[in-house]
Amino acid sequence: MAAFKDNDFNERKKAAAEARQKLVERFRAQPKPDDPAVQARLAERKAVADAREARAAERKAAKEAEAQRQAAEAAARAEEEARLAAEAAEREATEKAERIAREAALEAERKAARDARYAARKARKK
Repeated sequence: MAAFKDNDFNERKKAAAEARQKLVERFRAQPKPDDPAVQARLAERKAVADAREARAAERKAAKEAEAQRQAAEAAARAEEEARLAAEAAEREATEKAERIAREAALEAERKAARDARYAARKARKK
């Protein structure tokens, strides 16, 4: 087993300086903003973002078109229901008028029969 080696201050200082130097070298090795590879990557990201925005706009337009179509269908249904309700109300009104006319005719017929019976009774009494 190897003996424990105690690092003195100078060794620790040297190791820290080497670590800092490696960090600086890594930073300097990174491509600059005017590098063609960086420009290509930025252009690709922009193209992807533009395509995403175009798809979002397309979805929004489709959603609005669907909402307009549904509103038009709802308006058409409401118009049809109103027309059917008007027809039903008109039919009901004519049926009610016919029923009243029939009842009036029946009542007139009953009154005529009653009057005839009354006149016959009067004629028998004389």
